[in-house]
Amino acid sequence: MIRTFQYEITASDLPSTVHQYLRRQGYSRHILASLKPHPDAVLRNGGHVWFSDRLVSGDVLTVTIRDAVSSVNIVPAPVPFSIVYEDEDLMVINKPAGVSIHPAINHPADTLANGIAQLYQDRGIPYVFRCINRLDRDTTGLLILANNVLSASLLEQALQRREISRTYLAAAEGAVEPEGTIDLPIGRKEASLIERCVDPEHGDRAVTHFRTLQVFSSDRLSAASVTNAGSPEPINPMTSAHSTAPANWTEDANHSNKTYSLVELHLETGRTHQIRVHMAAAGHPLLGDTLYNPRYQTAGPDQHRSAEDSPATDSHAQKPADSRYGHVFPDITRQALHAWKLAFIHPITKEAMQFTAPLPDDFQSLLNLSC
Repeated sequence: MIRTFQYEITASDLPSTVHQYLRRQGYSRHILASLKPHPDAVLRNGGHVWFSDRLVSGDVLTVTIRDAVSSVNIVPAPVPFSIVYEDEDLMVINKPAGVSIHPAINHPADTLANGIAQLYQDRGIPYVFRCINRLDRDTTGLLILANNVLSASLLEQALQRREISRTYLAAAEGAVEPEGTIDLPIGRKEASLIERCVDPEHGDRAVTHFRTLQVFSSDRLSAASVTNAGSPEPINPMTSAHSTAPANWTEDANHSNKTYSLVELHLETGRTHQIRVHMAAAGHPLLGDTLYNPRYQTAGPDQHRSAEDSPATDSHAQKPADSRYGHVFPDITRQALHAWKLAFIHPITKEAMQFTAPLPDDFQSLLNLSC
């Protein structure tokens, strides 16, 4: 893939060398070093220029970035995904459940990276896979891919500065509190290659903000709502009013009536499995979560993979499933977590961007239980 940028120098940019100016535009030292061997990668007014040359008002710098070859070790393969937005600098992808992001030992050719490689091979364009944010294999929703090294660098800086807003929807056990913040450090769980846990001593700080949109009863008869408890409506998370369960709403002794909540979550930090660990620690594990919800821990190790996990084995102990929950929620076979919204400033055009991904069918089925 080839991307060309043009910059017209004004008096406000001066005094400046070429190197200083490009650094201010977001070009990392690594990017500039990669451009130096190519005599036509950076031109001033169409001619050769040294990075140490001083610019004058009216100069036009032309920078050409090339990916001459595609990512190595990523085999093109027909893996499903949908493109929400695409331009020369980035793509926003809606990832389905069951698709990891990067190839690993146990899934070398059935990942999103393989699907993107197939797309660009069909287009006849070299492509380097650069994923900015991450999702676990069975989490659905929005991802940002950078289409060139400059947009990748700028987007990664924005992510580190917490300038990329990520909003998730989750279905969690119980009547979750109306709103709040979970501020608990997360680290690797001892004796596990995959699991994370709350670790006050060695963990990294992790902060998740949440608010409860709706609380449901799985008796398929009602959804409790502060504003409309007597006449439930199908829930649209785009417009759902804030709601909580009635104070006298309890689960019966036979667990035939389960309570669960539709929760909106905002990540302030981005630790592996952050939402899943935090919600479990708060006493509200996600429905369908075979790793952090004991009721669902019957799956083999391969079903516990996150997008970044590659080991072929794991020491995670298996526990018997609570078949009553499987009966109540038969459509949920993975953690009920969806990357719903993304908002950020475009790295090149500086336009405000916002995207929303509709709920997948299995998640939507939970919301239809009350209808």
